[in-house]
Amino acid sequence: MIGLWSLPLLFALPLALGILSLLAVPAWRPRLIFVGLPLMAAASLDMLAGLVISGPQVYRLGDWIAPLGINLVADGLAVGMILMTTLVTGLCALYARVYLRDHPPSTSFFWPLLWFLWTGMNGIWLAEDIFNLYVGLEVMGLAAVGMVALRATPPALAAAMRYLLAALLGSLAYLLGVALLYGAYGTLSMAGLQEAAAANATTQVALALIIVGLLLKTALFPLHAWLPPAHGGALTPVSALLSALVIKASFYILLRIWLVLGPEVTPDFTAGLLGVLGAGAVFYGGWMAWRQHHLKQLVAYSTVAQIGYLFLFFPLVTNTGPEAARLAWDGTLMMLFSHALAKAALFLSAGNLILAVGSPQISHLIGISRFRPMSLFSFGLAGVSLMGLPPSGGFTGKWLLLHSALLSGQWWWLIVLFLGGLLSAAYIFKVFRMSFREGPQIDRSVTPPLTLDMIALLLAASAILIGLTAHVPLHWLRVGMVFGAV
Repeated sequence: MIGLWSLPLLFALPLALGILSLLAVPAWRPRLIFVGLPLMAAASLDMLAGLVISGPQVYRLGDWIAPLGINLVADGLAVGMILMTTLVTGLCALYARVYLRDHPPSTSFFWPLLWFLWTGMNGIWLAEDIFNLYVGLEVMGLAAVGMVALRATPPALAAAMRYLLAALLGSLAYLLGVALLYGAYGTLSMAGLQEAAAANATTQVALALIIVGLLLKTALFPLHAWLPPAHGGALTPVSALLSALVIKASFYILLRIWLVLGPEVTPDFTAGLLGVLGAGAVFYGGWMAWRQHHLKQLVAYSTVAQIGYLFLFFPLVTNTGPEAARLAWDGTLMMLFSHALAKAALFLSAGNLILAVGSPQISHLIGISRFRPMSLFSFGLAGVSLMGLPPSGGFTGKWLLLHSALLSGQWWWLIVLFLGGLLSAAYIFKVFRMSFREGPQIDRSVTPPLTLDMIALLLAASAILIGLTAHVPLHWLRVGMVFGAV
C-alpha cells in the first residue's frame, strides 16, 4: 500500500544511519547525508501520497495488535510534521556540511547526533501511545543535549548541562504522569485512554504532571531559563534545529494529549492558564529579545516569544463553537509551521552575518548591509513572518487566531497578537538599524560561501510561500485526527 512501507522506514533508516555514522571514520560522516536525505525525502513524500489517496495510515510493528503491539499512525498532522522535519533537517544538514569544515574534529559527532535526533523526532510524530512518545522524547533530548555541547567551551558545556537537567526533570514529571494513567486504566494507547479516562483526581494529577513536564521541555515562560544559553550558544546549524523542530516536539505531544483528554478531565481554568502563560511568553520573550546585544541571543529570546503564540490554541479551542475551534486549529498549525521555517532561516542568516563580521555583537554589524546584502535580506524575510506581516505564514496564522478569538468572544487575545507583532518588529528592526548605519570601514574580508546564504534564503522564502498557499497544507493537515477531533 502506498505510504505504509514508509512508516517504519522513517524511524529505522535514521537510526541505522546514526549507528553507521558512529562507526565510520570522521571524514565519511558528512557524506552519509547524500545517501540518507534522498531516502528520507522519498519516504516522506510517499507518506503524503498515502494520506491523500487512502487517508490515515496505521502500521503494526511485528504485526502485533495493540495493546501488546506498537502502532505507528500517520494522520494529517503527523505527515505534516514529518515533511517539515525532512525539509528543515535536510537543509540544516547541507548547511552544516559547509559550515563545519573549519571547525574542530570533535564537531564530526554532529552527524551521528543529527541522525539520532531525526530518529527521535520521527518516533514522536508517528507514536500512538504515550509511553513511546516518552521514548522518542528521550532519544531526541539526549541527542539535542549532545549537539549543544559540541563547541566544548565552558559556556557551551554549562548550557548543555542546564539543558540536560531541565530535560530530565521534564521527563521525570511526564513519566510519573504516564505511570499514574497506566495504573488507573491499564492502557497507554491514546485511543484507549480517550475511551476509559474519567474526570477523577488520579487523572487530573497525572495530566498536571504531564503538562508541567512538557511545558518545561517546550521552555514556556516562566520555565524558559535553559533555552537562551542552549540555543544562543550552540553551533549555528544546531541552533536552527533546536529552535525550529526540537521544542515543537513537546508542544506536539501536549497538543495530542489535550485533544484526547484535556477538555474532558481538566479543571475549567487549565486552558485559560495555558493561554495566559503563552501571553506572558510573547511579552517577556519579545522584550528580552529587544534588549540583547548578541545577535544569536536575540534570536533565541525570539523563540521564547514565538512559542507563546502556540499556547493561545488551548483557550481558543476549549468550550467554544466548532467554527472557532477549527480556526484556532488552523491558525496554530500555520503558526507552528511558519515559525519552524522562519526561525531556522533566522538562525542560519544570523550565523552568516556573524561569520562575515567575526563577532556576535549586534553593534559590530555597522555597515554590513553594503557587504552582505543577501544574508541581511534572508534575515529580514524570515523576520516578516515572525512579525506577522502579509503575505507570510505568520500573518496567515495570526489572522486565523484573530478570527477565532473574535468568534469565541475572547477579544483580549487580540491584544497579545497585536503587541507581540510590535515587539517582534522592534527587535528585527534593531538589527536592521545597526546594519544600515554608516560607521568605520569593516576590517573583514571573510565572505561566507554562497551555499550558506542560499539555504537560509530558501527557508525564509518557504515561510512566505506557505502563507500564500495556506489552503493546500491546511486541507490535508485536517485529515484523520485519529487521536481526537477538533
